[in-house]
Amino acid sequence: MNELSLSILGFSDRELFLVLIVVVTYATLFIVTVQNSKRKILQLNERLQKIDALREEQEAKSVQRIEQNQQRIAELEKIIHKLGDENSMLKLELEERKAKLDYNNKVARIEQEKRQQAESVIMGSDIYRKIKELLARGRSMSDDDWKAVTQMVNEVYTGFTERLFSLYRMSEQDYHVCLLIKIHIQPKDIATLTAHSKEGVASTRSRLYQKIFGKKGTTKDWDDFILSL
Repeated sequence: MNELSLSILGFSDRELFLVLIVVVTYATLFIVTVQNSKRKILQLNERLQKIDALREEQEAKSVQRIEQNQQRIAELEKIIHKLGDENSMLKLELEERKAKLDYNNKVARIEQEKRQQAESVIMGSDIYRKIKELLARGRSMSDDDWKAVTQMVNEVYTGFTERLFSLYRMSEQDYHVCLLIKIHIQPKDIATLTAHSKEGVASTRSRLYQKIFGKKGTTKDWDDFILSL
């Protein structure tokens, strides 16, 4: 476009330069927004896949799954018995399936026993008694107290912190709330121990649920999720 054309359109060189800057700026912002949206969607999908894997792991150790496996084992035993000495290859395959189900049930039962003992271990710990003393005095927890709770939780629920942070790299305050949920501390007491309001603790729980699951949820939804880890 020559100077005459620009003059006809009523644009000076300076005005044209400003228009170009605006166009380039908006185009750049649009591209960045689209890229950020794609990245967030990918991160959410990745997170949800990890959550599904964790849930599947927990379901595999549930009482219901143990009962289902036991029923399947009984069915396989009947089939194996009917086969007798015939079709030895099929019989070996069925024996292998039965052995795998039996092994899975043994692992699941051990996990169930560990979880059943977890609460008594927590309640009998020094740090849990310290927490009760702090609540009686209306005091918050110190750095040493948080270290002790973290150590206890990860000893009782192996890999709890690692599983949690693999989903979302949360703040220290968020993590502290999760630790106290895990050891069954009531929300009003969590507020005291973290030196925050009850409303703030409630907001943290619902915000974390929305952040990790990509949808709104109740504070109870978040608590149930933490207790399942």
